[in-house]
Amino acid sequence: MSYNQQGITPHGGELINRIATPAQREEFLSKADFLPRVQLDERAVSDLQMIAIGAFSPLTGFMNQQDYNRVVTEMRLANGTVWSIPITLSVREEVAASLKEGSLVRLDNPDGKFIGVLQLTEKYSYDKQHEAINVYRTDDEKHPGVKVVYDQGAINLAGDVLLLQRTEHPYFPAYQIDPAASRKMFIEKGWRTIVGFQTRNPIHRAHEYIQKCALETVDGLFLHPLVGATKEDDIPADVRMRCYEILMEHYYPEDRVILAINPAAMRYAGPREAIFHALIRKNYGCTHFIVGRDHAGVGDYYGTYDAQYIFNEFKPEEIGITPMMFEHAFYCLRTEQMATTKTSPSKPNERVHLSGTKVREMLRRGELPPPEFSRPEVAAELAKAMRIAVTA
Repeated sequence: MSYNQQGITPHGGELINRIATPAQREEFLSKADFLPRVQLDERAVSDLQMIAIGAFSPLTGFMNQQDYNRVVTEMRLANGTVWSIPITLSVREEVAASLKEGSLVRLDNPDGKFIGVLQLTEKYSYDKQHEAINVYRTDDEKHPGVKVVYDQGAINLAGDVLLLQRTEHPYFPAYQIDPAASRKMFIEKGWRTIVGFQTRNPIHRAHEYIQKCALETVDGLFLHPLVGATKEDDIPADVRMRCYEILMEHYYPEDRVILAINPAAMRYAGPREAIFHALIRKNYGCTHFIVGRDHAGVGDYYGTYDAQYIFNEFKPEEIGITPMMFEHAFYCLRTEQMATTKTSPSKPNERVHLSGTKVREMLRRGELPPPEFSRPEVAAELAKAMRIAVTA
């Protein structure tokens, strides 16, 4: 792990900044009506933002064919740098045919607003099934990540990007802390070791337990829930953030925890996404990253601890951030505390743990999860949100 007075070295050695200067922005806006347009979906907008703020360092744009091919097959960029998820801009063939390599392309958000520019260097076709099997370990269209690949265009556009302007998040402006800012905060707090935590689910006691176990060994905890695109049945981001605010207010030490949003979209790529999430947190300045049970998994597509095993496929210095592995945590009725099988002698019937599906079913029935599973204040917030969703 490379560390200096500016904190841990970003992945690839440099924190990328692809946000247009005011002069560049004015220049591109003056050309807006004359540039060919590509409309981005929600995930592509997230990817554009993550590239621009440096969260996807060392990427400076959407991947060319050489990078794409090696990432899909070997989890490395063309130059050998570890990277596990293809970051591509896919369009339909008729859209690609209208674009000329070497030209500028206007990037619009789903509402048609001009938000970025692509310096188009390459157009290439790709094998969707090959990507699905390698990245997601399945070609089953029921897998949400695979479905995105199969539904997207057949041609990838490659090239550096510029985000015209970094705007405030519409729902969580106070928690929009970009990598340059988080790194500065860590230094100002005097934190040399920081553990990052990724989640797309509401926090429960098992999450709290592993976060605090990790916090016992480092200077600070960076709670970094994902607020980009997720699948339809996931709990909405605003509900999850309120749950974290409740925990921060009542159950966490104020001076050792920072809550911020991760604007990325979920891929549900399991093991590969665990590497991806670790590298993102490295760019935010974290030195450690929590990897728990079935990280970034969905359904039964991945083994319980496959997302931990995949780190063994790389040398530690290639990843450059230390994974902290945790087993599935539960409330132990015998010892009357949170535990895992590493620390508890209990039998399965002495352990309180609930699946997300079972918790949602309880909430729909108006039942609160037991306090051994969820803090009462968090359970009440989830129940309130579920009632609103059911009556809407």
